[in-house]
Order: sequence, then C-alpha cells, then structure tokens
Amino acid sequence: GNEAGAPAEISIAPVTDKDWIRGKADAKISVVEFSDLECPFCKSFHPTMKRLLEEYPNDVNWVWRHFPLTSLHPKAPKEAEAAECAGELGGNDGFWKYIDRLFEVTPSNNGLDLAELPKIAKYIGLNEAKFTACLDSGRQAQKVQDQTSDAIAAGGQGTPYSVILVGDEK
Repeated sequence: GNEAGAPAEISIAPVTDKDWIRGKADAKISVVEFSDLECPFCKSFHPTMKRLLEEYPNDVNWVWRHFPLTSLHPKAPKEAEAAECAGELGGNDGFWKYIDRLFEVTPSNNGLDLAELPKIAKYIGLNEAKFTACLDSGRQAQKVQDQTSDAIAAGGQGTPYSVILVGDEK
C-alpha cells in the first residue's frame, strides 16, 4: 500500500553525468539512494549496496544523492559537502572512496568529529589543503540543499531513501 504522506507518483531530478554513479553508467536499473552520512541505517545499508553491485555488475548502478537529516544529525550537511569536495578534487572515484571511508570511521548519530573530514581526504589520497579550502568555502552547500529538497519533494521522510529507476524511467 501507499504510505501516508508518500506521493502516488515519485518524481526526482533525472540522473545525469553530473551525478556520482557507482557501477556501469548505462545499467538498466539505477538505485538512487538519498543518504545521510551520520545515519546508522545508511551506514549498515552501504555494504548491502556494494554487494548488490558486485552480484549484478552489468544490470545495476548506484546513484548517490544527499539527504542529511539536519534535525537529527546537524553535522551531516557539512559531511555531505565534504564528500562533494572529495568528488570535485578526485572525481567519481574520489567521491566514492570518501563516502566509503567516512562510513568506516563514523560512529554515526552525529558522532564524527568534523576535524576528521580533512584527515579522511588525506587518507584517500587527496590534497588536504585544497580539500580544506573547498570545504571552508561552502561552495558545495547549495548542491546538498538542492538534493535534500528533491528528496523531500519525492516523499523522502527518512534515510536511506532509495528510488529505483528501470529502463525507460531513466
């Protein structure tokens, strides 16, 4: 059945080459995950998604969108910006390495010390000074906010919120 408050038809921003996509870009199924980097459910869902791509490498890809739940995790928006800075400096590979490492080190539930963000960047091989300059600039904040608004408009009420796109829907 349709959950109370969920729209009958879900509409999200289309997947483009500006998205962070793990797996084959032209896979026939995309799992668009709206996620919060301090959410313990997202942290536990992360290995499941990695396994899904390992088992169906030609059929499924994983598209990341940010949905920091600021009322629960006030640090999550800055962490989302950090991941975007990692992507800006390290491309698609840098983005996913950053997400992977952040989930490895965060205790979740707003427990990560934000001083760790540049250390994660350095750990995955990014220039720490350039990363910090990006993060301090706040230039990724609007992208995070736009994706959060998109998640809410699409009926997202918690994380992870996944929208599955198949074939012609993409």
